[in-house]
Amino acid sequence: MTKTIGVVMDSIESITPYKDTTFLLLLTAQTRGWKIMYMEQNDLYLNNNVPSASMVELKVQDDEAKWFSKDDVESQPLSNLNVILMRKDPPFNTEYIYTTYILEAAEKLGVTVINKPQSLRDYNEKIFSSLFHQCIPPLIVSSHSGKIKEFLNAQGEIILKPLDGMGGSSIFKVGNSDPNLNVIIETLTCKGTQTIMAQKFIPDIIKGDKRILMIGGEPIPYCLARIPPKGDIRGNLAMGGKGIVQELDDRDLWIANQVGGFLKEKGIILAGLDVIGSYLTEINITSPTCAREIEREKSIDIGGKLFDVIERYL
Repeated sequence: MTKTIGVVMDSIESITPYKDTTFLLLLTAQTRGWKIMYMEQNDLYLNNNVPSASMVELKVQDDEAKWFSKDDVESQPLSNLNVILMRKDPPFNTEYIYTTYILEAAEKLGVTVINKPQSLRDYNEKIFSSLFHQCIPPLIVSSHSGKIKEFLNAQGEIILKPLDGMGGSSIFKVGNSDPNLNVIIETLTCKGTQTIMAQKFIPDIIKGDKRILMIGGEPIPYCLARIPPKGDIRGNLAMGGKGIVQELDDRDLWIANQVGGFLKEKGIILAGLDVIGSYLTEINITSPTCAREIEREKSIDIGGKLFDVIERYL
């Protein structure tokens, strides 16, 4: 019997296939004989108490000119699907939370949702790392400018970032003598009304912000070190960082071991750990990326490893 997988993602028309992890997962699903049903976030709805969606059957091919084809739109209950991949990119806003409620209703009807909707709500990607105090740099989460400045005085140089951002957006490095310190804090906290994170600046960023992919609580043995462009402190590929595939070192493996069991326990089947130097800085669980870059260089079947885990759940 053909298994059916649904995917909730951003517009497939707008992706860059050769580096898109969601697209890699769809290629893997199709190769394994899964029927793919495509949805965007606003296609999901509750019909009375029935979680449903307007969806289309999707066919994919690894062709930069024409990478997908769609069938006609049909509305049906999400319970008709065996698995749903939640791959909508941040921001993690109220609409995202509402979507997890609908997915959770489908989960209660027996659909396997990756990642688990409750965990998507419970574990903010920036704050999540703080659960593993043995792995992280000094940090503070606050909306209070005085607290943030106290932290800056103690650390010398810090990174400021919003809790709902992605791709390196709105990240600042500041020091005590920065003439723009007050305005940066005011802007990021919306004058003290929004909580942000401050982390000690880690000079090892020049060696790369390493993305370690975790599948079923286990690390892929290679990471993508994202090297910041000259004059920047952000290694994110979206900000012009250069990706270099590296084997995990002993510290990377230790961090993965510290986190892996918790991820598995909470139904977080696919995650991306961000490691700078010796420190865990973020745990990405909404739509972690970098699989295609690693696969291309190391001929490791990351998509296949994920589907091996998925098929054990069924």
